[in-house]
Amino acid sequence: MFAEERHRLIAEQLAADGKVTVAQLADRFDITRETVRRDLAQLESENHLRRVHGGAVATSEASTREESYVVRTAIHAEAKARIAQRALSLIPVSEASVILDAGTSTEILAERMLKTNIGNGLLVITHALPIASVLVQSPHIALELIGGRVRGITGAASGARTAQEYANYRADIAFIGTNGLDAGFGLSTPDPLEAAVKRSLVASARRVVLLADGSKFDQETLVRFAALDAIDTLVTDRLPGAELAAALEAADVEVIVA
Repeated sequence: MFAEERHRLIAEQLAADGKVTVAQLADRFDITRETVRRDLAQLESENHLRRVHGGAVATSEASTREESYVVRTAIHAEAKARIAQRALSLIPVSEASVILDAGTSTEILAERMLKTNIGNGLLVITHALPIASVLVQSPHIALELIGGRVRGITGAASGARTAQEYANYRADIAFIGTNGLDAGFGLSTPDPLEAAVKRSLVASARRVVLLADGSKFDQETLVRFAALDAIDTLVTDRLPGAELAAALEAADVEVIVA
């Protein structure tokens, strides 16, 4: 096979999966790993990919890339709705405290909470304005809003002040989101200030439930905010691949497929 044909097939695989590994490509094309590395170097010089340890990711998967709030609301909407509906059943029925992280899946969860009139002494703590604007309509839910400087791209407070406020809480359960979920790197987000808030949020709950659709699997963004063993449960729309599944099992993470 000519190099040009390999390059086309590598580009197609990146478009489909977002990520390739040197070992995987060497096996697929029956070539040496050094040849694969030269192929990836050539494709990177043409701005088709970005090389990372052990392989490459599509340029659209850059670690600092972050979709707008409108875009994030629209993509994978059906999967997020299923995840939120399943997560609803994990909320304590009464007299409990719940943290809702910023994110589209957690916002859908808040909407489901409002529609089902869940409450009876339930306290919800959040730093996300879209979530607060939903739950403030409920006569059954007590709402605690965490302050700080609001990021327009997420509609949520971020930074040291927000993280410090979360450090004063110990909620029964937290529902969190992530931009990336990787077997080795853990949970990550592109923004350092948001990472600080998420790190504090994770430490502020007795039980941590991650809401993440399958598009987040095997993704690494700029800043890690938690290792896999920091979460108790993953609610998702499909089973993770073998490597991530093994890492989640080793970390004693319960996986629930909605």
